[in-house]
Amino acid sequence: MPEKEHINLIFVGHVDHGKSTLVGRILLDLGLVKELPPAEVAGEAQLAWLADRLKEERERGVTIDLAHMKIETPHKMITVIDAPGHRDFVKNMITGASQADAAVLVVSAKHGEGVQAQTIEHAFLLKTLGVNQLVVAINKMDDQTVNYSKEKYEEVKAKVADLLKKVGYDPSKIHFVPTSGWKGDNVTKKSDKTPWYDGPTLYEVFDTFTSPPKPLDKPLRLPVQDVFSIKGVGTVIVGRVETGVLKPGDSIIIEPLGKTAEVKSIEMHHEPLQKAEPGDNIGINVKGVERNEVRRGDVIGHVNNPPTVVKEFTAQIVVLQHPTAIAPGYTPVIHAHTGHMACKLVAIEKKIDPRTGQVLEENPAFIKRGDAAVVRFQPLKPFVIERFKDFPPLGRFAVRDMGITVAAGIVLDVVPMEKKK
Repeated sequence: MPEKEHINLIFVGHVDHGKSTLVGRILLDLGLVKELPPAEVAGEAQLAWLADRLKEERERGVTIDLAHMKIETPHKMITVIDAPGHRDFVKNMITGASQADAAVLVVSAKHGEGVQAQTIEHAFLLKTLGVNQLVVAINKMDDQTVNYSKEKYEEVKAKVADLLKKVGYDPSKIHFVPTSGWKGDNVTKKSDKTPWYDGPTLYEVFDTFTSPPKPLDKPLRLPVQDVFSIKGVGTVIVGRVETGVLKPGDSIIIEPLGKTAEVKSIEMHHEPLQKAEPGDNIGINVKGVERNEVRRGDVIGHVNNPPTVVKEFTAQIVVLQHPTAIAPGYTPVIHAHTGHMACKLVAIEKKIDPRTGQVLEENPAFIKRGDAAVVRFQPLKPFVIERFKDFPPLGRFAVRDMGITVAAGIVLDVVPMEKKK
């Protein structure tokens, strides 16, 4: 059997629209859950409990394999990244173990729920971060305010389609599936409650997603996720290869630390590996660097093509939310790959139309919610970030401040720091 194509799939949507219930339902239907919730967990909470339980197990086991929930479809191996709360979503999406290849946008059909501020924000983030494959689950079809009504489904679908179009997706290429995570309608099995719907189930749509081409021919970039000192082994760095290939014996450089080291061995899922490729979550045993020198957010490259430590970078951003306005001098925290760094906004070069890219205003004094702009940032300390067109996973970022995601963006250009003589 050839190995199945691997897809990273993220579930997003407003916090109460039933994401965890949907994930729990899939795990239950596919027989991936052995243990059922305790009796005191009642009703719909049971399915959410299953998803959360798996998440806890995952967080407890600090193994080199950063496994999320794995589900198989006939042709694909899918890693599900459940992003329960809003904050987790941002962390997962931008600095998490994974970059999503596809997403399930969950929107509740229940009266009074529908498209919410968070739904809009998530759709914007997905598009800005380059997630181009999407399925919309119009959930809670079983709710008594909906009662499997085709009209209600069409009403919510029209609103979501309108939102997706505004953000830059083509709704005609996206499946909208009427689901009930709680009852299991159209999740893994066709429902007899929606005779008016003749499209695929959610699970069938998953099988149509494709994984992006592996950037094997690009230089190595491996953002550091974690560092351990293992007795009898030495320093072990954990992370996911984003581009290029890494082999035992390679000479690497860790930036912005500026230290070189040698790769003694590589392992994945506790098995030794002779070659690590993009998408592989690995642990590497390195010689020449101590655990306390390396930190999460550092990036590994080969000595002959080190990761870019920037003095300044130009980016295109979309402001998702901000109580007032953003002007030069503003210093939020930029989250990119596994790292984050306080960066100062030094200039707003132009305000643009996010859909057409046309310039609306040169050098505006400020930008506010809903604006898209080309801006320049200066990191307060050495930080690795790359141009989006060279290394997409290291060139997309979120701007965080006051506990919220203020903006999301991609790096257009970089000014590298001068090398120390």
